[in-house]
This record gives sequence, structure tokens and C-alpha cells, in this order.
Amino acid sequence: MKYTKEEMLNGCNKMCKNTLMETLGIEFVDVEENMLVARMPVGPKVHQPDGVLHGGASVALAESVGSAAAILFLNAPKVAVRGIEIAANHVKSVRDGYVYAKATVLHQGHTTQLWQIRITNDKDELVSMVKLTTLTLRK
Repeated sequence: MKYTKEEMLNGCNKMCKNTLMETLGIEFVDVEENMLVARMPVGPKVHQPDGVLHGGASVALAESVGSAAAILFLNAPKVAVRGIEIAANHVKSVRDGYVYAKATVLHQGHTTQLWQIRITNDKDELVSMVKLTTLTLRK
């Protein structure tokens, strides 16, 4: 069954209820073939003590969008996805606005997937580059 872009985004956003993603204000905003984008507001809730975006919040955003993309693009209803390795390089500070995480697939196997997540600010400047490896588990 083929879903519309709106149906896919609504499904991803529905998964966020009562989770860390809802706590951090993460929402899914765009989807295309093998690509999913989520955004997160930057403010005191996700700041480190000196008033800039906490790297851990960026990593939570990246793992959220990468794992959701893995679930979405596997198109297999009886699987669970787990992040098994994540590595992030933070290159720019952000104090306010939004950050956007764009997950694109580098390898999509039946058991493991490798995702590149590019996190940018409102000006489309690179904030963090993240690599996520996911594992698919049969339910």
C-alpha cells in the first residue's frame, strides 16, 4: 500500500506522543524517497548551562529521525528498530530558532542500516554531522 507524504508524516508524528521526542518538541516535517526530516526548537529546554544547544539534544534528534526513517523505509510492519551505534561531530553553536535533522540512507540492509543525519540551523548552516547504525529486530 502506498501512503501519501502527509500520511507518512502524520504517522511519524503520532509515534512521538508521550516520548522523549514530544518532550524535546521534535516534529517530522518532510519525507521523500529514502529521506526524512525532523525539526526541534532550540531554547532553554535543550540548552546547556551557557545557553547553547546541548550536544545530547542534537544526538537525541538525530537518533529519533534516523530510527524513524529506518522503520518507515523498511516498510515491514512486524519489526522493531534499535540504534546500535551513533557518532556525532558538532561544528556550530545554536542559541535559538530551530535545528533540522535530515536523515538519508547510506546502506539499507535487511538487518542493519547506516544513516547519515545532517543537522542544520535556520540558515541551512551545518550544526552537526551524525552517523547512525540501526539494527532491525523481528517482532
